[in-house]
Amino acid sequence: MTDTTRQPAATIPSTMSAWRQARFGAPDVVSLEQTAVPAPGRGEVLLRLRATGLNNGDIRVMRGEPLLVRTVFGFRRPRQGVRGMDAAATVVAVGEGVAGFAVGDEVVGELPAGGGLAPFALAPEKRLVVRPAELAAAVAAALPVAGGTAWQALDRGGVGSGHRVLVIGASGGVGTYAVQLAALRGAEVWALCGSRNRALVEGLGAARTFDYREVQPGSPELGEGRFDAVIDIAGTAPLRSLQGLVRDGGSVVLVSGEGGRVLGPIGRILAASIRSIGSKRRLRPLAAVAKADVLTELVGLAASGALKPVIEHTYPFDEARDALAHVDAGHTVGKVVVIAG
Repeated sequence: MTDTTRQPAATIPSTMSAWRQARFGAPDVVSLEQTAVPAPGRGEVLLRLRATGLNNGDIRVMRGEPLLVRTVFGFRRPRQGVRGMDAAATVVAVGEGVAGFAVGDEVVGELPAGGGLAPFALAPEKRLVVRPAELAAAVAAALPVAGGTAWQALDRGGVGSGHRVLVIGASGGVGTYAVQLAALRGAEVWALCGSRNRALVEGLGAARTFDYREVQPGSPELGEGRFDAVIDIAGTAPLRSLQGLVRDGGSVVLVSGEGGRVLGPIGRILAASIRSIGSKRRLRPLAAVAKADVLTELVGLAASGALKPVIEHTYPFDEARDALAHVDAGHTVGKVVVIAG
């Protein structure tokens, strides 16, 4: 896809209609409300949104689950009431000290606490990179969080040329990137996904795929000590079984994990740390963060066509709550993107 238009700077209104939530809960707590257009502070830019990608993290903040997330995002309600962390946008104003961007620049980046389901949003300059004209806004908005997480997971697992890698949860947002990026690094990729998505995942570069309902860590099809790295995105397999998949010196990267309503994956992370003590098969939890250098690489790969973001569905801005409900329902294939009005 190409997008050669350049949105000119326009008069900035004082208010806007944004999809906001005043309390934690399901998608029905989100409604279209009038709110003030924010002004950029030092090191920030004001963005006019072109497209917003949704992630599982948006759902966790929306619901306030596990309860541990409320220590960061707000105890009684989200401090930032607008969801949407991935943004492709036009710079319409810059704050003091911003030197890397000017009004009219087309950018892509990650909004720290959300804000993308609105006409305007603030972003730190350091989290943005230039969006080239040949990369459509909707495609760019699918990159930051999921693509960055996949990249960092492969780095944490030391994945390189000639390695054999297993991606568990390969058809979701992070998984579709992990498969492609591992293949681009020269790894042999095996993948677990739903049966209906096996052809898709193979088309992304997986040498072998398995239906996760029939094959799980510990199954003979996957074997013992066969992989240099395992990228576990599903977060449900027993740690012992995951550890058994990798050779001595190999790593299991825990991208996510299930857990209780209060602490979420913390118990699994602690257990992984204990199991790794003295072991030659390490369990490595991942805490992905926004990295502009990684996003620059992803944008370049996507612009060249080497990396193809999988977008299951796009929604117009006035159906953003439906987009949240789609992601909230689970089993999204690739990404969901909301196109700005």
